[in-house]
Amino acid sequence: MRRKDIDGSESVPSFYGKELRWKREQAGLTLQQLAEGSFYGLSHLSEIERGQRRMPHDLAEHVDRVLKSDGFFARRCEDVRKARAKGHADYYVEVLELEDRAQDIEEWMPDVIPGPLQLEPYIRAVIHATHPSESEERTAEKVSARRERSWLFEDPTGPETWVVMSELVLLRPILDAEQMAEQLAHIVEVARHRRFIPQILPWNSDTHPFMMGTTRLLTFHDAPPLMYTEGMYSGQVIDDPGTVRQYSKAYDRLRAAALPPGASLEIIEQAAEDYRDGKLHRGLGHRPLAEEQPQQR
Repeated sequence: MRRKDIDGSESVPSFYGKELRWKREQAGLTLQQLAEGSFYGLSHLSEIERGQRRMPHDLAEHVDRVLKSDGFFARRCEDVRKARAKGHADYYVEVLELEDRAQDIEEWMPDVIPGPLQLEPYIRAVIHATHPSESEERTAEKVSARRERSWLFEDPTGPETWVVMSELVLLRPILDAEQMAEQLAHIVEVARHRRFIPQILPWNSDTHPFMMGTTRLLTFHDAPPLMYTEGMYSGQVIDDPGTVRQYSKAYDRLRAAALPPGASLEIIEQAAEDYRDGKLHRGLGHRPLAEEQPQQR
């Protein structure tokens, strides 16, 4: 079987990875031989060569020693890190790499639609709300970067994803009626064709876990689970096993408080129809959408 070549012109990480493969093969080493003596495995190096992961600084120093490359890879680490972060906040770079490796993702969204499900108008509205003075060039960069993450929900080979959203996400018309209808219809379409499973937590639900902040639990084939929490301008990866377990059990309670997936999908469809019919939103003075759905589980 012919080995697939790496197109180093695609991105900085791809260029970096192609250079690593070239220098490794020039030295007559296999990936396994290059990994020996480091804390990293063959698959980690392979993904770096393909431009799919950035190289940690300690691994870059190890590679420079083995390949006698005079600090080349260690010096380029920061360039690759910045390239991976283009269009994303600096604190999110590590999460991008974790998403690439995740087997399952469970997420709580109290305020907005999950990023990979957002269409361009919705992305722009969220960006303008949090960064009102940002340039159009930077905004366009962020829109592109967020749409590139759509594979998480749309690619059949992506991680299995479970998302609990507050009903208020549907009732908050941050776009005009037509655009909100299109955005919510997109969620329904993705949910029906992929392994993305939605649940809606009614807006008037009693006290429940995760009453503040976006939270995401990531599990992996070959590593312990991690939790990621995010505020408006910051994010944190939590890897302490005891703390991650607490978050995981809290997420189970959150799912139990939310409506079943089938009823939740009907609620999202109903919200899309309401926007399309010009009703805009039900508002807190009307019966919430969730109350119109059967409560059978």
